[in-house]
Parts: sequence; structure tokens; C-alpha cells
Amino acid sequence: MSSVGMAIGIGGGSILSRALGSGNKEKAHLTFGNMIGMTLTVAAIFVIVSSLYIEEVLIMFGGRGEILGYAIEYFGILLIGIPFLAWAMMSNNIIRAEGKPKFAMLVMMIPAISNIILDALFIVYFEWGIMGAAWATTISYILSAIYAFGFFASGKSELRVERKHFRIDLTIAREITSLGGVTLARQGSISLLVLVLNHTLFRYGGEMSIAVYGIISRMIMFALFPVMGLVQGFVPIAGYNYGAEYWLRVKEVVNTAIKYGVALSFIVFITILLGADVIVRVFSKDIEILMETPYALRIAFLATPLIAVQLIGASYFQAIGKPGPALILSLSKQGFFLIPLVLILPLFLGLDGVWIAFPIADLSSTLVTWLYLRKEINQRLNPLIQVQSAYS
Repeated sequence: MSSVGMAIGIGGGSILSRALGSGNKEKAHLTFGNMIGMTLTVAAIFVIVSSLYIEEVLIMFGGRGEILGYAIEYFGILLIGIPFLAWAMMSNNIIRAEGKPKFAMLVMMIPAISNIILDALFIVYFEWGIMGAAWATTISYILSAIYAFGFFASGKSELRVERKHFRIDLTIAREITSLGGVTLARQGSISLLVLVLNHTLFRYGGEMSIAVYGIISRMIMFALFPVMGLVQGFVPIAGYNYGAEYWLRVKEVVNTAIKYGVALSFIVFITILLGADVIVRVFSKDIEILMETPYALRIAFLATPLIAVQLIGASYFQAIGKPGPALILSLSKQGFFLIPLVLILPLFLGLDGVWIAFPIADLSSTLVTWLYLRKEINQRLNPLIQVQSAYS
């Protein structure tokens, strides 16, 4: 549901940025209304189905044995907060599309900080156990949603919604779905990758290799934070200027984002290369993990400086409303390269094949993205810039 809210937010946010950039306030308001309706409708369906079939849903997602009882207790409480979570994730992307990054940041920080505080209060002080963890998370979702709603109600937003804006506009709804579907597909490919990795790692390296990948995956997540922040700031700016037909500025935004993204990625790469042994000690004191992980970590991060090009290129097509290239590029790393490589390379290289698959997938997906992006700039942006320069 977090991904659904994010998908509707990103898909609609792309339309909003372009509508605001072109001065079409009515389309922006109608898009906002459709986003609200779609988010709350999907959330309601999810809550109703999950409430009626809670045990079946949790078994489908891996709930087995003694874990299932805890999962039912936790999930039953969590369902209360699901609509608030979806609203907060959707709102976060709208606020960022409006060019208000500080407010968008607070939408994400409020649940993170409040969850930490409430976990300590409910689990440690009140000794509520799993129930306390569930209420801490649910209340955090609610607080985030209230803050996001307060932003729109306070007049700080450019968006206003009247009753007429809630009518479903099939053209806008389809565009939100197609652009947001890129985000859902990307999340789906990541989930599939985790399943494939777990089975492959267990086959070639046992439980220890799964523990090693657990550390690597956390490091990938942390390493991508600065670049993802840059990408999220890039998307509304690119979409706004594209909608306003400031073609030269669009090209400058792409080049600037790539330049700073590569610089950030290179800093991460150097940090991992030089500090892998120290970093691993933060996660574990196990001797075998301390011996195995730094080697795997360095291999997996070999192509890190190129990650920014792939992420920015895929996000560019999403920002300008081209779901086809955006979908292909978003799926290229995990779906087209990494999953097949993880299945094939270990047949010849054993466990090393899993780690080597990561930089090869990064290199391959970056090359594909660069080719798409170069074609877009040379065949579309550059001619438009020349025409605009001739008339100005």
C-alpha cells in the first residue's frame, strides 16, 4: 500500500508538475482530485479484503507456524493505519511536485521519528509487545497523514479541490496509472529479485551468504539515499520546465542532475572501497561474516559511480509523461539484467557469480539508459532548443 500511494503520487505528480508549468490550474486541480479518489478507493478495498481474509493474506505473504499468530495480531491493528499511510505517501509526492521539499521531507520524518519514540514507550515502558509495535506504527501513519492534510488545508498549497474535481477523468486516471505503474513495476521487480537471491544464495553459500547479502542490501539502501534524494528533487523541476516548454532549461537540469549524482555516487564508491571492513563491523560481530562480507561488498559496489545515470534517466521519462521508456529503463537493472545474471553466473562461478552480477547489471542498465537519453536529447530536445533560440 505504501507503493500504491507512492505510485499514484509519482504518476499524478508528473502530471501536476507539467500542468502547473504550463499554467493549466484546472487540470492540476482535477488531477489532484482524481489522485485523492484513487488512493482512498484502493486503500478501502485493501482494508476490506484484508480484514475479511486476514489469515489467507498473511499466509500468502509468508506467514507460517508461530509467526502467523503474531502477524495476525500486528496486521489487524496496522489495517487501521493503511488509508493514512496511502494518503501520506501520495501527498508527499504532490507536495514535492509543487516545489515544497521541506514540507515533503516532514511528511516522511514525522512517522519515522514518532515511530521510534512510540516503540520505546509502548514496547519497553508499557510492555505491550507486538501490539505496542503495531500501535506505534499505526499512530505514526496517522500523524503523518494529519500533517499532510494540514498542509493542503492551511493555504500553503497551490491546489484547491472542489466537488467537481473528484469526478473520475478517464484520461487523467489512465495517465496516472500508466506513469505510476512504472513505480509499481519497479517495486515488483525488486521483490522478485529478493526471492531469486535468497534461493540462489542458500543453494551456493548457505545461510551465511544470506546474512552477507542482508548487510549488502542495507548498504545499497543507504548508499542510494543521497542519489534518490537528488532524483526526487530532479523530477518535479524537469516536469515543470518541460510543461512550460523551457527546453534549454530541461537539458540543463538533466546535465546538472547527472553531474551531481555521479559525484555523490563516486563518494559512496570510495567510502565502500576504503571502509568496507569498518562498515561491516557496525552490522555484526560474527567472525565468519566479518571475513566474508567486505569482499562481497566491494564487488557488488564496483559500478556504483554509474548508478546516478540510470536512476536519473529512468526518472526523466517518467517526469515528462513517457511511461514506455520509463518502464523499460526502470525494469532494466533488476528485471532484464540482474535476475537473469543471478540465475546464470553462479552455474559457472559459484557464489562469486552472485556478487559479480551486481556491477554487470549496473553497467548494462546504465548503457541502455544512456542510449535512450542521448536519443531523446539529440532527436527531440536539441531541435526544440534550436527552434526556440531562433524565435527568441
